[in-house]
Parts: sequence; C-alpha cells; structure tokens
Amino acid sequence: MLALGLMSGTSADGIDVALVRISGKPPNLNAKLENFASFLYPPPVRGAILRVAEGQPTTTGEISQLNFLIGELFARAALTACRRFKISPSRIALIGSHGQTVFHQGKPGSFLGASHVASTLQIGEPSVIAERTGIITVGDFRPADIAASGQGAPLVPFVDCLLYRHPRRGRVALNIGGIANVTVIPAGASTDDVFAFDTGPGNMVIDALVRHFTHGRQTFDRDARMARRGVLLPELLTTLLADEYFRRPPPKTAGREQYGHALVSRILDWGRRHHASPESLVRTATIFTALSILDGLHRWVLPRVRVHELIVSGGGPHNPLLMGQLSAGLQRVGILPSGAFGVAEDAKEAFAFAVLAYETFHRRPANIPRATGASRPAVLGKICFPPQSSRK
Repeated sequence: MLALGLMSGTSADGIDVALVRISGKPPNLNAKLENFASFLYPPPVRGAILRVAEGQPTTTGEISQLNFLIGELFARAALTACRRFKISPSRIALIGSHGQTVFHQGKPGSFLGASHVASTLQIGEPSVIAERTGIITVGDFRPADIAASGQGAPLVPFVDCLLYRHPRRGRVALNIGGIANVTVIPAGASTDDVFAFDTGPGNMVIDALVRHFTHGRQTFDRDARMARRGVLLPELLTTLLADEYFRRPPPKTAGREQYGHALVSRILDWGRRHHASPESLVRTATIFTALSILDGLHRWVLPRVRVHELIVSGGGPHNPLLMGQLSAGLQRVGILPSGAFGVAEDAKEAFAFAVLAYETFHRRPANIPRATGASRPAVLGKICFPPQSSRK
C-alpha cells in the first residue's frame, strides 16, 4: 500500500507530506519512506493558528472556519506533493492526517463540575481532504487514546519501536519539534517494554524569541547564529529549569499551553528588566531546551535502561548549539540522525502518521499504553471516505 502522511506540528510552520510504502502487519510490518515535501502556511493562516493555540481571544466561528480552511490546505498539499513526486493520486490508497493541534490537555482536570476532563483538538477537517483528493483519509488520532484514559500523546512511539528496535542495543528516539519528546526502546524490547514522554520545550521558545526580535523576518535561529553571539544568562536559566513539569514522572505531555506565549512573555519581561540582549535570551532559551532534554533522560531514562544510541529527528538536529549541548551531556551515548535509519529528520512525524493510518485502516491498535498512560490498546483515528466515484 502507498500512503501519504500529513503533519503540522506545534510550531505551525507548515504542512509536511511523506510518501510511504507499507506492507505486512506487526511484528513484521514494513514501511519505507519513498519521498517527502514540505509546504509553508500562508502567513495569515499561521498567525491565526498561533493566536488560537495560544488561547488568545477567538470565536467558535473562527475555529470552525479554520478547521475547514486547514483541511483545504492539507488536501492541496497532498495533491501538490503527488505532482512533485510524479505519482497519480489514484495510486495512493490512504492518507493519514495528524491535523493541526490548537489545544491539548492530556492530564485530566476540573471542568464545569466534572473532576476528570481531558481533551485535545486537532483541526484540518479530514472529510475535506478525502473529498478533494479522492483518497480514504484517517484523521483525529488522539481522542481514542484519551477516551481510554491516556494522555493522547505521544503516539509516534509505535513507529519508533518499528524503526529502531534492536536485539542487543538500547535506543532512545528523540524528536525535537516545537515540543521535545523521547521514546525509550530497551534492547530486545517488545511494545510492552517501550515507554515515552515529552521532555518539555523543543524549538518552540527559541523560534518565538527569534520571530519577536526579527519582527517575523526569521522564524528560527538558522545554524544558531543569534545564540552564538549571545552569552548564557544563569539566573534566567535557573528560573526556567525550576518548572515543576520536569519533576513530574512519565507518562506526561507538554504543549503550547506551558511553553507558548505566556512563557515567552515572561522571558521578554525578564530581559527588559535585566537589559539582556536578544542574542543572550535566544542563547539561554537554546541551552534551556538542551538541559530540559538532558534532565528528562538523566532523571527518568538512564537509571532504568542501558542506552547505547540516541536517534534524533525533527528541526532540532539542525541547531549545532543545541546538538553540541546534548553531546556534551551524553558522552557515553552515540548520537545519530534518524536519516541514518532511512527516514530523514524532517520527515519522521509525517512518516509516522502514514503508518498509524495504515494500522487504523486494518482495525489494529497503535497506541502504546505505557507511553500515553492509556488503560488499554486503542484503534486510533476516524476514517473518512471519498465519493464513490473517486474510490478505487
């Protein structure tokens, strides 16, 4: 089966499209990345997504309109990718669309008198994608896990285990997107041995500071150029690392609710009070991300599992300062890019949702309860069928 995986992460940079060839079933499921493309959101759309995701004033009408507009953009990205890959959409059997997260509260809390309410919302209407592309589309993956008392994330560990399981080598898959997360795969592991969690911020805080200081002309710190011109601000770093999230045991998830607009505003306020340079704030945010990842590994992983290799994906591997800090803090662990295992760093999460859609299509569960905290395995996602005239 050929499948497309569609993904937009918490940074809301745009839409990633992975073309994946998949066959078999666990434990002998085979998946190969055939091609990959990425498409930027139009700036007004990205601005609206970030505003809604940050909890700034909006309306139910705006969220509804965004849901359908982003569905149109995901469909357009899928069709444009097919043209770029020189493959007819009629050859694609399935689309797995993660959508665009605008809210995620995996940990239950009180709401309207109820004491255990958790929820998540990914927009990008999959019915629109199926209609426009003529391809069966699986979307809305996270709610089934939350319904089973999980936190709805992380979901990629199923695919990490497929890609990186080794009979003699313990491995950790680290994805540094907007949020950073790890999947821990002990040597000779089955899916029952795998556990995972979000370590905290990935690129989210760094990117937000760079956008602020460049007035939107830059969206990330290419090659850590800004950070390299700054100095570390120890007092600010100590304050950031005092976040209680880092002391909370897994399973746990993080998002823009913790590391978005409110945190960045506090950093900017601190910088103004202490006359800190933009470069130094960006450098400190970069070190903060690295140390929060290392803290998660040293606190929750390395005491329990012998780790031989750290396999890194997402945008973070392109930041040399961040990667240098990780290397310095993990001197006995080999650090490798996910591309060394056949899936390019930027393509990993889109690849994963193609595989998760394949499992959903075959009515097989693809969450890992030890990773999400779910009470049971769950079949993820909702299937949207195209018009009969479009189906193969």
